Amino acid sequence: MRKTKLFCLPYAGGSASIYNRWKQHLGADIELVTIELAGKGRRIGESLYQDLSEAVQDVYKIIKKDLADAPYALFGHSMGGLISYELAQRIRANGLPAPVHIFFSGKSAPHIEREDEKKYHLMDDEEFERELIHLGGTPPEFFESPELAGIFLPILRSDFKMAQTTTNKGVIYPLNIPITVFLGKKDDQTPEQCDGWKFHTTKGCTLHYFEGGHFFLHDEMDPILKIINRTIRDSYDDGHL
Repeated sequence: MRKTKLFCLPYAGGSASIYNRWKQHLGADIELVTIELAGKGRRIGESLYQDLSEAVQDVYKIIKKDLADAPYALFGHSMGGLISYELAQRIRANGLPAPVHIFFSGKSAPHIEREDEKKYHLMDDEEFERELIHLGGTPPEFFESPELAGIFLPILRSDFKMAQTTTNKGVIYPLNIPITVFLGKKDDQTPEQCDGWKFHTTKGCTLHYFEGGHFFLHDEMDPILKIINRTIRDSYDDGHL
């Protein structure tokens, strides 16, 4: 039985290393493949993306050679979920093999735009820092170091700009791929934004809610990975692999 590659994309400001702990908890039939985005982690010296399309094209180039070699799935949290969604659309448009499953985490349905949505990239530094602390994922001590803040605040601001200036709001192109959505009960998303994912697939959508806010991903790692393991295993049983 061939292993299923699980391509994982990080959230805004995160590097591929956020998924390092996953390797020892994934099933033996799953190969973890973490994607490092430009300007982060081991690619820290590279220029940040100018827009979402550039990010999607870069990730597409990274994984393109592997898409026909083995079954694969996509996972992305928050901004990583948005990139995963656009990546799946790019893969379909180019006629390459589709993922057997996509896992969207901490991301609302991409076609819904709220009038009260916070525009993080337009905030001044003081307000931006307050909102980042409120979101979680960035310890308050981080901002006490001018050196660290000077390096990473521009990266975070760039990521939020990329994630919040998409052009396909209100448009739905359903994927022919089953999807699973992980959501935080205390995250700032409306029921419509969560349930809206059901319109983005013709193959079934399952929603799972976890305790916590936007970064429930870290505290709920074990149940999330159990769902991923089971879902990919069921893909074999269903004859998809």
